[in-house]
Amino acid sequence: MADLKERLLPPKPASAVNLRDASYRPSASGRQPFQGVDVMGLKKRGQGLRSWIRVDSSGNSQIIEVDKFTMMRRCDLPARDLRLLDPLFVYPSTILGREKAIVVNLEQIRCIITADEVLLLNSLDNYVLQYVVELQRRLTTAAVGEVWQSEGPELNRRRSSRNYDSVFGTPSPDYLPFEFRALEVALEAACTFLDSQAAELEIEAYPLLDELTSKISTLNLERVRRLKSRLVALTRRVQKVRDEIEQLMDDDGDMAEMYLTEKKSRMESPFHEQGSMGFRPPDSRRLDKCLSIARSRHESMRSSESGTESIEELEMLLEAYFVVIDSTLNKLTSLKEYIDDTEDFINIQLDNVRNQLIQFELILTTATFVVAIFGVVAGIFGMNFAIPLFDNPGAFKWVLMITAVCGITIFCAFVWFFKYRRLMPL
Repeated sequence: MADLKERLLPPKPASAVNLRDASYRPSASGRQPFQGVDVMGLKKRGQGLRSWIRVDSSGNSQIIEVDKFTMMRRCDLPARDLRLLDPLFVYPSTILGREKAIVVNLEQIRCIITADEVLLLNSLDNYVLQYVVELQRRLTTAAVGEVWQSEGPELNRRRSSRNYDSVFGTPSPDYLPFEFRALEVALEAACTFLDSQAAELEIEAYPLLDELTSKISTLNLERVRRLKSRLVALTRRVQKVRDEIEQLMDDDGDMAEMYLTEKKSRMESPFHEQGSMGFRPPDSRRLDKCLSIARSRHESMRSSESGTESIEELEMLLEAYFVVIDSTLNKLTSLKEYIDDTEDFINIQLDNVRNQLIQFELILTTATFVVAIFGVVAGIFGMNFAIPLFDNPGAFKWVLMITAVCGITIFCAFVWFFKYRRLMPL
């Protein structure tokens, strides 16, 4: 392990801080998640180094510091793929299958999975630490199962075959290749994180929406607005993970590209066969050309023969977590529908109050019109002209009575008209 680290790391200046041993809480498997942590070296922009957590196929982990170009050469990845893992940039969830690696960007889990190791960006996030501990636990458990069942070469051959079946002929997740185990833990961590976020949002949303239906206030409306913004953002993230898994399931070529262990053994087999036969052409360039042509033909024949059989394990794995993330998306969709129903109910309530105000204003306007009749009568009799009615002592009483009767009659006529036209529920 130390030799591998020396090959990966470029020469350090004398001022660089060496990796120091620290006491960590042991994981469920009894081992420490990291062998050493260099907190000062998490980001060394000046030197171009970045801290990575390396977990090998045996479950051993360590902290290494590798520059970008060394990582590109080691994993045979372009710079744009490593840019997906940069925490300074916000990229949607992505799973990319490359020639020698799988690039995974799922929420907090940003890692590179190869046939032999997992390179995870070092972070103090709790979900990253849980990912490392869980991956170590599963790899350790799988290693114990392999030692228990490694009886004879026939079982070893069956375990290294594509089906990865157990002794009893039933598929077991412990016999999946290393890259699929690491991918499964990443998918599980991402789905668990998103599901917990959805559960927290549900716990907060339903009481708040019920309170809003009973008491409409500016404070409650503002809280619901913030809640809906969080819901939209979370739904977008869950939808992206779901679409990424669905896209992988729909593309057989992308799934076949992610069988790194088999591609590695397939690329190494022609060299071993040529070495065992003792075939040594005099020209090394011709040898390389012949071997590359033979390897490409061999790979094309194998891929054409085992088209659909090669992706069964990965397809079942992706389908299982597709169901999980789809269930989370259904929760968020139900919550969004509940919010929409609450908004519709509130709008109906507001419309009802608005209609009541309009009806009251209509009655008030009608009453004002009736009262205005008294003002018209008073204005007429207040003019300076002489009529015999002014000399009658009881004329004032009769004028008031007649005006009142006419006003009440006009008011009742208006009310009947409103009821007839269904403008008021009277």
